[in-house]
Amino acid sequence: MVKTSTLSPREYIVNERGDVLSSGKVSAATHEVLRATGLDQAQCAKISRDCIDALSMRVDEPDERRLAAVTELWLKEAVTREKIANDATLDAWFEVARNAYAYLFFSARSTGERALEARQVQVADYYDYATQRIVTGLYQKRRGDGEETSIRNTFEAAGWKIHMDASRVRFPEGATLPKELIPANTLAFSGLLSTYRRDGLGTELVAVMNDEPDMVDAESDGRDRPAYSEMPSPTLTALIHFTGKNLSEVLATREARIAVHDPYQDDATDIQGKRVPLSADFTAGYALWLSRARFSRQAISTLLGRKQGIDRPHIYMMQPFDPNRRILVMLHGLASSPEAWVNVVNEVTGDQALREQFQVWQVYYPTNAPLSYNQATIRDAILRSLRHFDRDGGSRASHDMVLIGHSMGGVLARLLVSSSGDTLWNELRQEYAVDDKHAESMRARLDPLLRFEPLPHVERVIFIASPHRGTRVAGTGLVQWLAGLIKLPDTLNSGFGDIMQELAKGKHADGSRRAIPNSVDNLSQTNPFVRVAADLPISPNMRYHSIIARRNPKVALEASDDGLVPYSSSHLPEAVSEIVITSGHSVQKTAAAINEVRRILHEDVATLQAGAR
Repeated sequence: MVKTSTLSPREYIVNERGDVLSSGKVSAATHEVLRATGLDQAQCAKISRDCIDALSMRVDEPDERRLAAVTELWLKEAVTREKIANDATLDAWFEVARNAYAYLFFSARSTGERALEARQVQVADYYDYATQRIVTGLYQKRRGDGEETSIRNTFEAAGWKIHMDASRVRFPEGATLPKELIPANTLAFSGLLSTYRRDGLGTELVAVMNDEPDMVDAESDGRDRPAYSEMPSPTLTALIHFTGKNLSEVLATREARIAVHDPYQDDATDIQGKRVPLSADFTAGYALWLSRARFSRQAISTLLGRKQGIDRPHIYMMQPFDPNRRILVMLHGLASSPEAWVNVVNEVTGDQALREQFQVWQVYYPTNAPLSYNQATIRDAILRSLRHFDRDGGSRASHDMVLIGHSMGGVLARLLVSSSGDTLWNELRQEYAVDDKHAESMRARLDPLLRFEPLPHVERVIFIASPHRGTRVAGTGLVQWLAGLIKLPDTLNSGFGDIMQELAKGKHADGSRRAIPNSVDNLSQTNPFVRVAADLPISPNMRYHSIIARRNPKVALEASDDGLVPYSSSHLPEAVSEIVITSGHSVQKTAAAINEVRRILHEDVATLQAGAR
């Protein structure tokens, strides 16, 4: 007799979606197929290879139902064998992927016709998970066998002939095999506002490359060191294609091609004449890199001039250089590092429209150095990196750059788009009473630091909590005590030590003696360099925006501050836009500031596209 019962919402979901991956038990849909074919109590009283073989040979069941059931039975077999890493286990995973592939692309109905069916979602998950287990299993096996050759080759494993195809991926320069290959879905991160993925087919992997650069530090030999590092833990998407032109050929083949894709370059691939979207993870590689870095501790060491710090700028590229994407350069503030931008980078790269337009470069620089030194060395690092990747300057990447600077990084960004003329030199000569005897030779040496023009590649700047006219806090006793602990970078001493000694011998215009100012001195509102630099003309072709913070919205705007920087110092009258956010000085971490950055970048993209039209 047929009886009726009522399912609760939970029971309904378990019945509809429960399967080997979610519950460890075979799904209701597979049990239905087994019962309908008479195998449930006969050959399949216990799920086994005999059961799989018996169901595979049945022809009285529609192919897609049978293929889905066989795929899940193979999945049960593979999961059961998972603790034994041998060829039989690897072969079982290949069978999962092969039968899922056949279901998705060679059964009677197309993937589009089954687009909203839960069963297709399940089988796609089986395919993705099997691909993950195969690719990571092969990687571990080959590494264990001591094979260090390129991944672009052909080999055999578990009775399968395998072709590796990574032709669509450009790894960081000099990289061959990763030293780690980590499934992105096994990683969880704290400290992020969001995790950004793209739904589609394939498994997402983080490849930690062999040539992951050590953290740049003052003890390393910088003479031959590049000014840049490409992302050492890129995220990849892998798929497995099976040889065959029809269902029977696919189910009979023992040959497969593993295709590796760069999710920044490929959002879809062609399978059986159909355009299939590719899955992607845009957070995992970046977050893993940051979590393994030593930036927080090193930033403080840098400020105090210790050996573990850095003594020159370095550009960290958040993806391998792409000539077709514009460059978004980010400059952190005092005693900070690329970690300051963690959510800004993640939210920008998680935005599909912005991701398609921009690649992110983060400048990591010694925040103990004077502003004039840092602007010169950062400028040089950007130009050298551009020349390396785009020697003739003809690519999209070499044009229409955008700078984003927080705090002292904003002051540096302003210098990078300003014209100094003789203003800074004249101020230095007057302040230190440089006589005619030393002026000519001294000026020739200091010209790169004090005489500059706007970077020609930049068209827009976003200033965040930037003390363009300095800050009262930098002149207080406690901060000045901290400034006394700061040691200038060795590269500054070695390159300009004789000049600094000469300047230190003389007297300021007021008759007092004082050493060369460091970065904290430069941020004081009474510092001569900041006062003069604040009035340097910004390029007339530059569009710039201000994001300003204030702690207390009840205080009048003109009298407000963010705890460090007063509104009057951050405000630029000619800015295209200005937004004031209730926040402390680290306003770049807030959702409001990040949304404003995204708004500005979207506006920028639309403006340039309209101009092109």
